[in-house]
Amino acid sequence: MLLISLMKVPKKAQRNHAHNILRECLKTRKINYTDETPVSRGEYGKPFLSEHPEIRYNMSHADGIAVCLMTDSECGVDCENVRPYRPNVVKRAFSESEKKLIENTPEDERDLLFFRLWTLKESYVKAIGIGISYPLNTVEFSFEGNKIKTSVKGYKFRQYILKDGKYAVSVCIKK
Repeated sequence: MLLISLMKVPKKAQRNHAHNILRECLKTRKINYTDETPVSRGEYGKPFLSEHPEIRYNMSHADGIAVCLMTDSECGVDCENVRPYRPNVVKRAFSESEKKLIENTPEDERDLLFFRLWTLKESYVKAIGIGISYPLNTVEFSFEGNKIKTSVKGYKFRQYILKDGKYAVSVCIKK
């Protein structure tokens, strides 16, 4: 289950808004999620419900958007509002072919392409539970039309571009 909320929430309230979306997801499993619900953490800090370790979830939020993904498999989700991309991040976190892809993309499409690639990378490292300490330049993505092509084995990816390219949401689920 993937729930996406597009609404302006003050920066300080974004985390709580994402947890409210998780609460709605868990209601479908008859789980009452509150501030007192016991949450444990995996080896690298990825949270899971102590009393329901079979349920996997992940959340993300950015300015104007919050998302929650809940599955029975390891999963990760990332969302971003599209803004000017940062070339220094491309240099350190993108593969050579991804760098070329960005360089060969028309300038007015580069910001969205950057965040499409970035959210895919983030969703993957969140699914495996490591976070951005993972060498992101070793995970490679490209596109063939709407199809996502990747070097990653054992995971499937989906991507949603919302509000005419204002937001990018990427989902990663272990097969």
